[in-house]
Amino acid sequence: MTPSSSVRTFEVRHVQLARAGFAALAALMITFSPDHSAAVGAAVFSGFAIATGLVFLLAAWLVSPTGGRGAAIALGAVTVVAGIVASLPPVRSVAGFFIVVIAWAVIAGAVELAVGARALLRARKVARTDASDADAAPRRAGYVAPWTPRDGATPVTPLSRGDARDAVVVGVLGILLAVGMLLVPTGYALRYTIEEVGQTFTLTGIIIAVGIFGAYAAIVAVYLAIAGFSPRPATASASPETADAAAPGVTATGAPTPADQKDSA
Repeated sequence: MTPSSSVRTFEVRHVQLARAGFAALAALMITFSPDHSAAVGAAVFSGFAIATGLVFLLAAWLVSPTGGRGAAIALGAVTVVAGIVASLPPVRSVAGFFIVVIAWAVIAGAVELAVGARALLRARKVARTDASDADAAPRRAGYVAPWTPRDGATPVTPLSRGDARDAVVVGVLGILLAVGMLLVPTGYALRYTIEEVGQTFTLTGIIIAVGIFGAYAAIVAVYLAIAGFSPRPATASASPETADAAAPGVTATGAPTPADQKDSA
């Protein structure tokens, strides 16, 4: 089996499913925890961020194409650092939770949004090109752009349009998380009484903030799980070179097919 015909063991869908699993775990921990204090929220976010950051860092070498690992490394580094900072005892306060989560959401959301938007813009540019050139086959197969590996390197699969859209959506969700938490006053406190049980409770800003993060984690988990389990095009796992070889009238060696030979005769 040649490198161009081999199938990658790890793909974007595996990264999405891993992220969905950790996000779902964070959402469940917050949902079923009776304590929505800053300490609990920071602990859950810390575990979620460190695990997700490690997924990004592993994906940089196992999934991302050579020369296109910068975004995955940046996302992984920012997310792991945010998780480590959130685990520090002095940061497990109301102000610390707000600052760390908002800062992470803005940076990570902006990076992922930029990566997805750039890929979609490149896809539109490729769609306008002449479909009769040598790269027409992988473009028709749904690639954002053909990836040209270095001499002797194993061909890799570019980011598909669907995966690019998923990155845009998750990036927007991260920014919305930051906006939602910015709208919550850190010192907010509302006392209310439930007469049926005869108890008085206090709704604070940190409770709302932790709940917002839990809602974000739940939405991301569901969205990435759907994206990960969604079927890909049949040619999505093939390299651009393989797609070129599969183009009508061309064999894997680049020679004309018998039909072409007959036509030329």
